[in-house]
Amino acid sequence: MGVGMNSFLEKVLPFAAMMVVECGEVGMITLGKAAMNNGLSNLVYVVYYNALGTVLLLPNFIIHSYRGNRPALTLSVLSKLFGLGLLGICVLQVCAYAGINYSSPTLAASLGNLIPAFTFLFAIIFRIEKFDIRKSTSQAKALGTIIAITGAFVMTLYQGPTLFTRILDHDLNKNLLSSPQSNWILGGLLITITCICSSSWNVFQTATVKEYPDKVTVVFMFCLFGTVQCAIFTLLYERNIDVWILDDRTEWVSIVFAAVFGTAVRNSLITWCLSKKGPVFVSMFKPISMVIAVIMGILFLGDVLHLGSVIGALIISIGFYTMMWGKAKEAAIDDEVMNSDSSLTSRSPLLKYYKDEDDKDVERT
Repeated sequence: MGVGMNSFLEKVLPFAAMMVVECGEVGMITLGKAAMNNGLSNLVYVVYYNALGTVLLLPNFIIHSYRGNRPALTLSVLSKLFGLGLLGICVLQVCAYAGINYSSPTLAASLGNLIPAFTFLFAIIFRIEKFDIRKSTSQAKALGTIIAITGAFVMTLYQGPTLFTRILDHDLNKNLLSSPQSNWILGGLLITITCICSSSWNVFQTATVKEYPDKVTVVFMFCLFGTVQCAIFTLLYERNIDVWILDDRTEWVSIVFAAVFGTAVRNSLITWCLSKKGPVFVSMFKPISMVIAVIMGILFLGDVLHLGSVIGALIISIGFYTMMWGKAKEAAIDDEVMNSDSSLTSRSPLLKYYKDEDDKDVERT
């Protein structure tokens, strides 16, 4: 009974964790967009919420280190953590929020579906993910990724007739989502760069955690490195000291939420899921964020639901479950191979005993 429950939790918990991550990310980028529309610099926003998040992670890191559970940090590991901070915060998050500032959270959620394709490609290149075009599991994962991306483009490029009008009459909806410096093409380009960085970061972090499996130290150190790097860059780029002053409640709420969820909760959950399931599993949940964005937009922002959103969501769901089937089938095959190997190992001493007895009988004759 206990073994079955543990097996069930091992399958359900990573799924639940990634659902929490995607829901929180949509809320985080929507709040961040609102704060940036009120005048908050996207660079200052990234520095503030990562700095506060690092402070929140500090007590757990100190307790963890004091207990002596932390392996020694070598120069090789430190350099990798430095690279994770540079790629994951100073480049990825800066480009992401700059792109959202120029466009919208909806475009960010839509283009985020490019992440599974890039992650799948990088995982194959670095031999983290198994891929054999002759196997049905690999074909399912590849086909599922293509279908999900197709659904993302349908949601982005095709609206269609209105199916469901806004629940609440939000006068602030237009101000919340329309940027004063809107540039859809530049925003899309920056978000695409973010997708490439996110995919390579997932693969890079998976390799780092395998080399240094202490997740508490990994999360804290790359957050610390990334915050310092981003702060130095922001000080050099933003010469006006007034950009660091927060004078609006939306700015405070967005920074605190992003710090608690984006740095402390999200990074810990993603690092744990990467170590348990790998980078492709984590990236597979990106299509769901667009569906969540549509639902949150209708409930909280007064958005209008169009036919294109429904069609795109259905296509994304088909692609998502196709890829999940490939992963599940592959895991089942691996389990069968492991069970057969363990069964053969357990029987080998008995086989050896009978072989020895047969040899003795031959010698007697």
